[in-house]
Amino acid sequence: MTGWQQSPATALLILADGTRLEGRGIGAVGHAAGEVCFNTAMTGYQEILTDPSYAGQIVTFTFPHIGNVGTNDEDIETVNMAALSGVRGVVLKADITNPSNYRAAEKLDAWLKKRNIVGITGIDTRALTAQIREHGMPNGVIAHGEDGYFDEKSIMAELNAFPGLEGLDLAKEVTTAQTYHWDQTGWKWGEGYGRLDNPQFHIVAIDYGAKRNILRCLADQGARVTVVPATATAADVLSHKPDGIFLSNGPGDPAATGKYAVPTIKALMETGKPVFGICLGHQLLGLALGGTTSKMHQGHHGANHPVKDLTTGKVEITSMNHGFAVDKTSLPAGVTETHISLFDGSNAGLSVDGKPIFSVQYHPEASPGPRDSHYLFTRFMNHVRAQNGAEQQPEFVKA
Repeated sequence: MTGWQQSPATALLILADGTRLEGRGIGAVGHAAGEVCFNTAMTGYQEILTDPSYAGQIVTFTFPHIGNVGTNDEDIETVNMAALSGVRGVVLKADITNPSNYRAAEKLDAWLKKRNIVGITGIDTRALTAQIREHGMPNGVIAHGEDGYFDEKSIMAELNAFPGLEGLDLAKEVTTAQTYHWDQTGWKWGEGYGRLDNPQFHIVAIDYGAKRNILRCLADQGARVTVVPATATAADVLSHKPDGIFLSNGPGDPAATGKYAVPTIKALMETGKPVFGICLGHQLLGLALGGTTSKMHQGHHGANHPVKDLTTGKVEITSMNHGFAVDKTSLPAGVTETHISLFDGSNAGLSVDGKPIFSVQYHPEASPGPRDSHYLFTRFMNHVRAQNGAEQQPEFVKA
């Protein structure tokens, strides 16, 4: 497989199997190693590139035209600004064009440079995606040299030193360094983001790499949110006197993060308080309940993934970003599979029988449906409302 490029090449993508692709460099000058995955979303590239769940990965966009709406200061998903370097690199088919959107404040190329993200364009992303589908997500190294010179010894040393994501705890790299409070609500046309004035409940979110829009969705439900680091203990969480506990998304191998997260989650479940997990939070909850997780062949990365809610029969179009999954056959008695991927039948949700504890593998806050999955936040908060004697809200609201 070869890349298409103008001469001379100013960027390289080298895979662990020796595949070498040449193209044109964008973003930061330098090189970075990571796991190479592909994402099928047609929009939302800025959110993807600031999602802490992509730490340790090089993202290949299957949609050819990325960057044509520019970037802005609102569509950033990470709260911890240091996590903006979580994405190791970006692979594109077409050159970045000038932005043509009224919200654009900066070109993608300049935005990547500021965030030290290395990129390459001019790559046959169809062929690269086909290779990943067939052989799985490889380790790779992406390099950008403006003069076309590459220190290949150093580049290959970085590739060989990258251990891969299995056994890697990355939550500690992207989590918040200190506890903080969140009250920003969702975006509205002509108004931007709002503020929660009169919170009804208090949710503590454990940050394994939390996305901003998840926190906004909780605030939209009337919840004041306190965000604590990934390493917070059960005592730390309970000291804030929460009405409910949220387990966030995040990167890396859940089994590695679970070494310190699982004991905390087990202790929190014993309190009887409602618990809701998303993505890595879902996987960690599965481990805490006695299940297992495993590395996926190519993972799920995109905004077109159909999922069936087995509790309602409803099918929703979801956004997914995960390379590990809960093994459905490992779930013990008393734990029910609630959602499944209609692409491959893999587990996409679970709940604890008779208890206000549940989680999903996908991202209900990402709105690809556009709001197919927002009911999950209502479902979680209804558990909180029930424990506090408050009125329940309908999960599904007619447009």
